[in-house]
Amino acid sequence: MPLPSSADTPIDVYTWPTPNGHKVHILLEETGLPYRVHAINIGAGDQFQPDFLRISPNNKIPAIVDPNGPDGQPISLFESGAILLYLAGKTGRFLPDDVRGKYDALQWLMFQMGGVGPMLGQNHHFRQYAPEKLPYAIDRYTNEAKRLYGVIDKRLSTAAYLAGDTYTIADIATYPWLRNWRNQGIELADYPHLQRWYDTIEARPAVQRGVAVLAQARKPVTDPRAHDILFGAQQYARR
Repeated sequence: MPLPSSADTPIDVYTWPTPNGHKVHILLEETGLPYRVHAINIGAGDQFQPDFLRISPNNKIPAIVDPNGPDGQPISLFESGAILLYLAGKTGRFLPDDVRGKYDALQWLMFQMGGVGPMLGQNHHFRQYAPEKLPYAIDRYTNEAKRLYGVIDKRLSTAAYLAGDTYTIADIATYPWLRNWRNQGIELADYPHLQRWYDTIEARPAVQRGVAVLAQARKPVTDPRAHDILFGAQQYARR
């Protein structure tokens, strides 16, 4: 995939409207950085194409190519958490400058990457997409989802945002994963501090623009071929 070099060229974003994609869309909207969207339809198998694998070897969205990297040369990045850190560093925004504040934000970012995303993803899979409804799996991941919501709610009982008083990439990373709370077996009213935070973030214009990116392109996974691409043998093939 060619790496553009013009100083006026926007960041190329290879993405799809999923929680991990929304993280990057939201931060780009919040920072005002110019960007160009390239749809990677994960239900059609675009993520397995050689051009995409060159910039995202783990065959996951999102990935970016910035023609104006930190040394003035193009840089490509995959993994949404790494992209958030890169964009925050590039703009000097949404990651505190002070050492303590920075690590407060980073620990909650890692909490999202290591806990909220993987566990809610499994919860959503077994509740919505698994061909067989397995009570053990549904109970396990629904209970873990409730535990994670409780951790966030407790944190937000003493802070406006996950990292403290300031809105950071930790909030930007976590919010998209909570948007499907109904499908996760959650009632937001059970977590009043989290709901206050959720409503505050949802009201931000940049967040609304970010979650609208490619929103009309995503369809429910009802096609057996798309289901196989997302969850079947293709996903596990060595490349």
